[in-house]
Amino acid sequence: DTANAPIFGIDAKGRVNEWNNKAAEITGFARSDVIGQNLVEVYITEEYRVSVKEVLDDALKGKEASNFEFPLFTKLQTRVDVLLNATTRRDVSGNVVGVIGVGQDITERKRVEEEKSRVAKELQTFIDTANAPIFGIDAMGLVNEWNNKAVDITGFTRDEVMGQNLVEVYITEEYRVSVREVLDNALSGQEAANFEFPLFTKSEKRVDVLLNATTRR
Repeated sequence: DTANAPIFGIDAKGRVNEWNNKAAEITGFARSDVIGQNLVEVYITEEYRVSVKEVLDDALKGKEASNFEFPLFTKLQTRVDVLLNATTRRDVSGNVVGVIGVGQDITERKRVEEEKSRVAKELQTFIDTANAPIFGIDAMGLVNEWNNKAVDITGFTRDEVMGQNLVEVYITEEYRVSVREVLDNALSGQEAANFEFPLFTKSEKRVDVLLNATTRR
């Protein structure tokens, strides 16, 4: 009852027979509300009923599950994301009599992950649609970012440049040392602004570029 994780139990027919204080706190449903109710049919949203039932049915056959993720909806209809470990419950003779589910409320973690994903998508959209050529390299100098404007200016598609060594393949020999130095410095945390060098396009046309090299962490 006093565990800091939501714990519930069901019998062999899927009816709730255990509901600790944390489960009551997270869901808003008191123990008296849920005891005897069918857990899946009453408290799991329709889209997740099949998968949750499958996990619990497996546990009733002795096939336990860990880190199964699903949403619960509280008494106030707010969503709570739960990471569940489902453990087979046996009597003194070793017969399966139910399942104990030990959960972890990961709602806040999921919110943070979703926010990070949203920001990353926004940043990628900004990079792709920026009105300036933007490229990225990894620590080995291999291209890992090449936006639409870089494609427009150079004629090289993203597929053509990804994984290529930027300096060795796309910078003319006379500028390779200086461009490599700027990029190596940026990889060491020493950023550069307004560094001028020429790029040659796919059609061998010279394009003069003013570069800001920013360390990516």
